[in-house]
Amino acid sequence: MPVFSTADATPAAGLAHQEVESALTERYQTTVPQPVRQALGLRKRDRIRYTVRPNGEVVLQRASAEPADDDPALAPFLALLEQDIASHPERLQPVTAELASRLQDLVLGIDVDLDAPLPDDDSARHQAV
Repeated sequence: MPVFSTADATPAAGLAHQEVESALTERYQTTVPQPVRQALGLRKRDRIRYTVRPNGEVVLQRASAEPADDDPALAPFLALLEQDIASHPERLQPVTAELASRLQDLVLGIDVDLDAPLPDDDSARHQAV
């Protein structure tokens, strides 16, 4: 029987052992069950890596298109946000014109070059303001 797991699934991460099933279509396609999508932090259009072990177990992992650009904190943070929004939709608030104006005032006169490389250390933080 295949085992669905993640590379980081540990009891310390709060993930309990789960077994879920899905059916194959006539074209050998399946839907990845919600607990597996959540454990792997999968979203639409993500890629999945299958590792078949000699004992017949299959390990599923989220495959990153460009590992260098992958932020290890982003997927768990987005999963937390998604879970919180689903659990407490009443907490969502619109961005009002007043808030947008306040935000614009806060960044007025600050130039940011989004294409500039980030500094290697904290030296930029210690520059005189």
